[in-house]
Amino acid sequence: MASLDFEREKCAFSKFYDNKRPLLEEAKNAYIRAINTLIKQSDVGEVTKIEGRIKDKEECIKKFQRKYQNKFEADEQPYEIKDCLSDLIGIRIVCLYEDQVAVVSEVLKKHFDIIDVTDKIAAIESTEDLLGYKGLHMDLQLSREMACLAKFQAFAEHPFEVQIRSLIQDAWSVLDHKIKYKKSIPNDLKRRINVLSALFELADREFKEIRNATMELLQQATVDPISDSLAENGEAAGDGSMAVNGKIINAFNFQRVAGHFFKDFEFEDYKVDSFVQDILKQDNDFKRSDLHKSLIENLKTVRDYRDEFMVENPENTFSPYTVIRHCLYLYSKETFERILSRGPKDRFDEWLKACRSSSGPA
Repeated sequence: MASLDFEREKCAFSKFYDNKRPLLEEAKNAYIRAINTLIKQSDVGEVTKIEGRIKDKEECIKKFQRKYQNKFEADEQPYEIKDCLSDLIGIRIVCLYEDQVAVVSEVLKKHFDIIDVTDKIAAIESTEDLLGYKGLHMDLQLSREMACLAKFQAFAEHPFEVQIRSLIQDAWSVLDHKIKYKKSIPNDLKRRINVLSALFELADREFKEIRNATMELLQQATVDPISDSLAENGEAAGDGSMAVNGKIINAFNFQRVAGHFFKDFEFEDYKVDSFVQDILKQDNDFKRSDLHKSLIENLKTVRDYRDEFMVENPENTFSPYTVIRHCLYLYSKETFERILSRGPKDRFDEWLKACRSSSGPA
């Protein structure tokens, strides 16, 4: 029964909390499973963390005192503490990028009923006060359809709070709580915290921009033709350096070209990165069209060599990377003298010499 006696209501809430704690744990785990499933079924992108907790009992009581007690008592309105708390169950969702926060929010809005939304991102961006972390807080409850499902019926009366943050926002939140500063801190310290907050915000934005630029490169490498014309490579008269720079070999266009010649081989990202860097160490102006040309001109020769080598050395391997190394060496022995180690290079040179000798004079 609601009353204006805080000690009585505090005691009643304590009993309610202790009795409901096991059920709240079950509800938390069920909500996490449901959210995880919804996100996997949606086009959200990678989510690094979905975790939850039950709010500490004393923390709940302090929140009631801070936000609600004075108003209830001033209005002489009886209350029960449990009715004022929609975040006994808290769930945190951490996305890789800031622009995923709104996408995750829309997914949740479609499947749960909204009690309240606190957009700390918009709140901070609309003021010069940079203190505090960004994130989106949503108080939710099961929709009528979900509450009717057998697996959720026991939790129908238990709302929950979801905090949605980017990875950078989550890191700032952790540090924010560790610092535990107050608004009355000295101005010099406040300025330092403002700078730190701005650096985190900049990092969030830059990671997103780098992701977008990477996706553009990947998309461009996918739609570009395998071979460039002379004009596209800046080799036509009057072409500028921008066209040349735009076709320098990189991890994306390497996979585009190499994948065309080795359709059944999976070029793993981290190996491609290392291999492309190795190529650029030999020739920092090496272009995608150069790779294509080196394979067109030399692949048959290298495959013939590979077949003979594997017959004589069945315990060895000769991967597409090794094939490409030999093609590059043939393409320009002077430029790619170090693309093969000494042993493989000497064997290949001997084989080439033997082939030329057996074929006789032209």
